[in-house]
Amino acid sequence: MLRILGDTNYDFIGKRRGAYLLSLIFIVVGVGSILMPGVGLRYGIDFAGGTLLQLRFAEPVRVEAIRAALVEVQLGESVIQQFGDPQEYLIRVAAAGGRLEEVSGRVTGALQGKGLPGFEIRRLEFVGPQVGRDLQLQALQAVAWGVVGILIYTAIRFDFKGGVAAVIALLHDVLVTLGAFSLTGRELNLPVLAALLTIVGYSINDTIVVFDRIRENRGKGIRKGQTLADVINASINQTLSRTLLTSLTVFLVIAVLYLFGGEVLRDFSFALLVGVITGTYSSVFVAAPLIVDWEAWAEARARGRKAVAKA
Repeated sequence: MLRILGDTNYDFIGKRRGAYLLSLIFIVVGVGSILMPGVGLRYGIDFAGGTLLQLRFAEPVRVEAIRAALVEVQLGESVIQQFGDPQEYLIRVAAAGGRLEEVSGRVTGALQGKGLPGFEIRRLEFVGPQVGRDLQLQALQAVAWGVVGILIYTAIRFDFKGGVAAVIALLHDVLVTLGAFSLTGRELNLPVLAALLTIVGYSINDTIVVFDRIRENRGKGIRKGQTLADVINASINQTLSRTLLTSLTVFLVIAVLYLFGGEVLRDFSFALLVGVITGTYSSVFVAAPLIVDWEAWAEARARGRKAVAKA
């Protein structure tokens, strides 16, 4: 097997407390940003509903000029976003009433009335508010059912503790990614949902590789003077080269997609970039160490029961 590292003996388990703290900081900051009024997740038209127009002007224009034109037609709150270069913009209006042609006509009429350079409409979409809410619910259900399926699979293949540890690592990855979207003001839409589900699949694949080696090493028996933490630490080190090689190749492909894939794929590839990093991290510093702490807690509880029974 191709290896990018020789035999390693890093003490990952010994550093798990610091890793837990780092993860907690990222999750608290991210979730806090999501819940903070005026910040939070910025839903795309798929989930929020409304009308989206992608316009390309003949000459570069300023956001302020477009916004001033839209104020006069009173379409409600609008989001104006440069899309690649100063000549191309995405305009999202929350107007739910009226037909698609009516809303687009009011927008184009307002822009032409302000004397802005000639433009062409490259995309025109409308999603009703009820459809947006339904899509939000379906998105949550998709993620939830995916996590439940993974819990059942890992519990059967390994054990219940391993299944729960794997699911906690997956939730860690999803929360960190959503927090990154909230903090950077990126848009959450259906392609990003697809990226989140891809992250879940990638992360569990990484975790299963580590868990397989842990099961194999535990099956050989724990030698005298060796602890479960030593076995799990050795297992992580034995799979580390494979984990880093896989993650690095995936990261490079996604980085190229992020840099050269254009604005349409920018948020999708950003989610995957964050997910690959946090998925690799959680397999090493979250999922496997949780098994050590759970086993230690279970043993301490069993000893406490025996002590109470003797007393």
